[in-house]
Amino acid sequence: MFFKKNARNGNTSTPTIFQQFKQSNDFLTFENKIGTVSYFISYFKSLIDLEVLHRDILPFLTESTLKNLEALSLTIPCENKIISNDMQEISSQVLTGSILIYLDKDKPEQFLIVQAQKNEGRQISAPEVEFSVIGPKEAFVESIDTNINLIRKRIPSPNLRVITVQVGEISNTQISVLYIDGIANKENANTVIQRIRDLEFDQIIDSSYLTQMIADNHHSPFPVILDTERPDRAAAVLAEGKIVIVVDGSPHTLVAPTTLIDYFSSFEDYFLNPHIASAFRLIRVFSVAFSLLMTPTYVAVLTHHFELLPKDLMNTLVSSRALVPFPPFLEALVLELVIELLREAGARLPTKVGQTIGIVGGIVIGTASVEAGLTSNVLLIIIALAALASFTTPVYQMGNTIRLLRFPFLLFAHVWGLVGIVLCFTFFLTHLLRLTSFGRPYLEPLYPPRVADLKDSIIRLPFVFQSKRPIAVQTENKQRFSKEKAFKNKDIDE
Repeated sequence: MFFKKNARNGNTSTPTIFQQFKQSNDFLTFENKIGTVSYFISYFKSLIDLEVLHRDILPFLTESTLKNLEALSLTIPCENKIISNDMQEISSQVLTGSILIYLDKDKPEQFLIVQAQKNEGRQISAPEVEFSVIGPKEAFVESIDTNINLIRKRIPSPNLRVITVQVGEISNTQISVLYIDGIANKENANTVIQRIRDLEFDQIIDSSYLTQMIADNHHSPFPVILDTERPDRAAAVLAEGKIVIVVDGSPHTLVAPTTLIDYFSSFEDYFLNPHIASAFRLIRVFSVAFSLLMTPTYVAVLTHHFELLPKDLMNTLVSSRALVPFPPFLEALVLELVIELLREAGARLPTKVGQTIGIVGGIVIGTASVEAGLTSNVLLIIIALAALASFTTPVYQMGNTIRLLRFPFLLFAHVWGLVGIVLCFTFFLTHLLRLTSFGRPYLEPLYPPRVADLKDSIIRLPFVFQSKRPIAVQTENKQRFSKEKAFKNKDIDE
């Protein structure tokens, strides 16, 4: 329990505060009299838990306790309560779900503020975006206290620091920055906290708002702050020395700094055999390359480099495009847009209807377009495989980026052929080389080359080889465990 007497004077007068509150119909004030003493209680009915009022406050309001607010405060069995005359603090407390108790209605000098916030929210459920067959089945919810509890339950360490900041002139959103003292780089933590404190915005509704505001590069299509809905992943990156940001009202937490490789790694990889996990990561990287380059290569070869095609394949392509009246670029562009339309329609419609639209719509439109001679069946197969390959990306943010990048590659392939594909790839590679995540290189461990960090990048080596934390994060404590002691097998008879 904390108890303090606040003697500061706010700039806003008491009548003005109550006049503003009384304009809302859910703000209630009632008077009660016990013996010769009257007291007044004010609160927003929509914000407080009425059970707290009737169970923990009203039964303890007796004639002996109403002599002054100090005696009343000692009697009420509630944990969070303060006595204050600061109107700004009183206004903030009432608007976040507190009850005001005072003795003088016309000119109250002090208020007893008792926190009785109503916590409405959904229960903890299984992850929907980062679902895994193996591993924990808990996901973050919209309550910041619940989310921090899920992380602290996995890291019961006194060194876990939680720094809370309020951002948003209207929303006053609570944002907590978590890191492990003694492991995380203090420069990274201070940079994150400072950028959040410097924000000037009217409301922060979700963590995605924050992602766009505190990133190093606001114009890059590549995500540089990872969002996750899994408490186990958040706890794991904290142990690596990274920073976790929890936003009240958001079921996703943010992780910084990150690298490009992090967006191709599923946390389920750590629950699998390292050989199987490494194979899955290689499949994802190949799938992304296929999704980006296959359709542009088709357009480039048929437009500029048809002499590269073998004779047998040339006959197949010519027969498939015999009735198509459009050039390869326009044909591919229309099919790519149709795929995006089906994706967007399936995502916005209810689940069962969306699945039906995606499957039936794809089959009907694809079959009809080939029979009508508007597209070739070869290109239809290539674009369908490319769209399927893009779904292998385990992080939704990066999946959206891959969807976007296919269009500039397609345009460059149409204008300059294979040289255009190389030129477009060079442009994005240069951008990635310059990109940083809170000052840390985005392409690490590929550039700058960090051989030690390759153990958990495109492939995942066994845990015995991961005794040190990633170099890119620049942690204070680089050693995770002693490899000799941790994996030395001892039998009972030894």
